[in-house]
Order: sequence, then structure tokens, then C-alpha cells
Amino acid sequence: MQRSAVDSSNQIPVPPFWGARCLENIPLRAILPYINRTTLYKFQWGFKPQGRDVEEYKAYSKAELDPILNRLVLASDRDNILQPKALYGYYSCQADGDSLVIYASPESNEELCRFDLPRQRTERKLCVADFFRSKESGERDVMVMMLVTIGQYAADYARELFHKNEYQEYLYWHGLNAEGAEGLAEYVHKRIRSELGFGTEDARQLEDLIKQHYRGSRYSFGYPACPNLADQRKILELLDADRIGVVMGEEDQLWPEDSTSALISHHPAAKYFSVY
Repeated sequence: MQRSAVDSSNQIPVPPFWGARCLENIPLRAILPYINRTTLYKFQWGFKPQGRDVEEYKAYSKAELDPILNRLVLASDRDNILQPKALYGYYSCQADGDSLVIYASPESNEELCRFDLPRQRTERKLCVADFFRSKESGERDVMVMMLVTIGQYAADYARELFHKNEYQEYLYWHGLNAEGAEGLAEYVHKRIRSELGFGTEDARQLEDLIKQHYRGSRYSFGYPACPNLADQRKILELLDADRIGVVMGEEDQLWPEDSTSALISHHPAAKYFSVY
């Protein structure tokens, strides 16, 4: 199918390095501002508004729920429960139809791998590949890959609470692990935008950041625009995922379970979209 009408006149940023880097010993407090507390409190922990309006629920969260979160953060810092780690890397790439071709270097034509991606059949007929320069353009673009994890011990700790019938504590830690991984992805993505030179365009409020009020987009595997979970194996190989203890399990799921990977586009028009 023909490439969509995404503008390709945007400036291609120059990355600070090529290949992958590892971020270890990331303090939980560093990613705390990027954790979506609304999702954590309402959906992971199950504290619904129950008739409270927006301002009343904010006051309730501050008085009753923030102290629970702060207690967990203190315990994690003390006992090293959540162990945030990340890998990310900059790679030379081009779009080839509905595929993204990853090269060994900007000067090389050696193809390391390619990602075959779906295209919308209706609406704008978008494909993730459209947000990168095509082979026909003769230009090389920059693709960012990312892999983050909260670590195996955090999952083991929560599971032990479950086995001891401490269900409320299990719920707290299980929710923090899940949202902590998402917060870590936001934290690393913000670092990437800063390194590429447009971090100052970010929205200042977390509520706006999680609505993609920043340049570019992060496409995680398993979602409509990037559905093939098996493609994560390519990311794990290129980033050398053993360095942070992440592997692919059965049914192409990442382990530890609170881990996530993504392809990142810097294009100003790149946002989430559905494929149908």
C-alpha cells in the first residue's frame, strides 16, 4: 500500500552516540514524578472516587494514598526492592515500504534487522514506518530502541506477599511495579528527547506528558501500530538485554514481567494510532 502523506521535511536530529547504552542504579525517586498516580490509585489499587468530584478526590489522594506510596518508596529504597534499569540506543534507519530497516551504522549498508509494521486501511493510512525517511529519499534517519525493567526481585517480593495471604500489600506492590515500569519508560524517553535536542518542547505537567504532549512517539509492542511481540527479540539482541537481566519467555512475553520495550520516533507528527 502507498506511503501516507506524512511530511518528511522535518530536521533529522544528530544523536549523541550510535549503538546502545545501559542505565543502572536508577533511583526509584528519580522515576517517581513520572508514575501515573491516577492509574496507580484508581485502577491498580482500586481506590475509586466513590462520589467525590475531581478536587475532592485529589485531596483524598493526597491525604490517604500518597502516604501509602511514600511508605512503599521508603521500603524499596531501604531493601532494594524495585531495581530500575534501562537500555536504549540510537540506530541508523530507513523506511522500506511498510518496514523499518536498521543499519549497522550511518555509513554502512549492512542490514542488522527490519521491523515489518501494519498500515491503516482507512483514515490516514498511517504506518509507523511513515515517520522515518524512506529509502527513496536517499537520507538516513534515526531510530531509537528502548528496553526498561523494574527487576525480578520486585515481582518475587510481591508474589511472596500473595503467598503469605497479605493481599492488600500484594496489591500495593504489584501496582507499583507495573506503574513503576511505565514511569521508568517515561523517564528514559524524556532523557532521549533531551539528548536529541528538543526536550524543552515537553509539557511541564505529568498529566500532559502522558497524553503525548511532547515531540515524537514511543511505540510499544503488542499495541495496534506495533503488534508483533516476537519482534522484541530483535531489540533484546541489539541492546544486549542480558546486561539488565531481561529475556523473552513463553508466548513472546518479557521477563521480568514488569519490563517494557519500544521503538521511538522523533518525528513531530508521530502519535499513537489504531490499525484496522
